[in-house]
Amino acid sequence: MRIVLLGAPGAGKGTVAKLLTEFDGSVQISTGDILRNAVKAGNELGKKAKGYMERGELVPDDLIMDIMEARMKDPDCQKGFLLDGFPRTIPQAEALKKLFEKIGMKLDAAINLDVPTDVILDRLTTRRTCSNSDCQEIYNVKSKPPKADGTCFKCGSPAVQRADETEEAIKQRLTTYNEKTSPLIDFYKKEGLLVIVKSLDSKEIANEIIKAVKK
Repeated sequence: MRIVLLGAPGAGKGTVAKLLTEFDGSVQISTGDILRNAVKAGNELGKKAKGYMERGELVPDDLIMDIMEARMKDPDCQKGFLLDGFPRTIPQAEALKKLFEKIGMKLDAAINLDVPTDVILDRLTTRRTCSNSDCQEIYNVKSKPPKADGTCFKCGSPAVQRADETEEAIKQRLTTYNEKTSPLIDFYKKEGLLVIVKSLDSKEIANEIIKAVKK
């Protein structure tokens, strides 16, 4: 399947994407992942991206699209891909559409995970992340707590609350999302690709997406 996963921070895009990759071998792709991999590879695109990232600047859309194009041409993407958190803006969505036309691909659907704000706040304020950058296992103090001493089960590093997952920070992130990213819902509705999923259970969401794509 070839889909875009839309939804506010904490909507569960990453969890659902992992379930979908297990279904048909589609690969999960996020902007952060492809930027980090390009920098690590040390190719020309990666060197350009690294410069912006080291200066604390946003990587320009045209460079992101060049890196995205290279990623889409990798052999593992031929089985399908799940774009997690990308595109974030209308210009990115328009550029992505042109990219697909250029390389002869098309989206099956744009899935919007519609989750109430109170649920998102509860999910993110109770989330904890392994502080080891090579691990970053995700925990939740309610549903999947770390060890009793607050450390990661996988590597033993402290599981911490990220600075952007305090209640104040989350509310700001949601405001930014609603201003910049939620217009994508209308964009993909006009494209005839929008599928809205309201379930809060990750497995149910994955099953609904599979059914929608099969149609």
